[in-house]
Amino acid sequence: MAFGALTGLLCFFYFLALYALNITPLGNKKVLDFGIHVIMMVAAVWYYRKYVGNGMLHLWEALSICYVLNTLASIVTGWLIYGFLTYGDTGVFPRYLHEMTQLLINTQGQLIKELGKTEYQKMLADVANIKPADLISDELAKKTVLAVFPALVISLLFRKQDYGVFQQ
Repeated sequence: MAFGALTGLLCFFYFLALYALNITPLGNKKVLDFGIHVIMMVAAVWYYRKYVGNGMLHLWEALSICYVLNTLASIVTGWLIYGFLTYGDTGVFPRYLHEMTQLLINTQGQLIKELGKTEYQKMLADVANIKPADLISDELAKKTVLAVFPALVISLLFRKQDYGVFQQ
């Protein structure tokens, strides 16, 4: 839980760093904060194996650690970003929506060709209906999907079981 809360804070600091550098902190650059999640998953699993498991770690323990860390970090990050957008700089979110709308307008021909005019109009309307609170569930949903493969790999790499029980 502590690693998850720390990860959430680090991701929020990454968000603030993007904001300070005048990079849209809600755009595609924000996705890179998942690297922080992966690094902290490795750190949490390593810490658990070394200090709690006394050198042993089952696959299910590592998977649980990774998913709890990821979920808690996503919730903390989502709420902190929501708080910043609501009580901090309230102009960030409208600029983000404007940039998303401009991107859809600039790629209108390609999107209509691929998706059709009605789907394009629906996408454009959906962007206008996004609220800051939607970012919390969006953060959680995206990070949950992104965490599946890294959590499995980390769990497989760090697992260490006592097979002496099976040799008796």
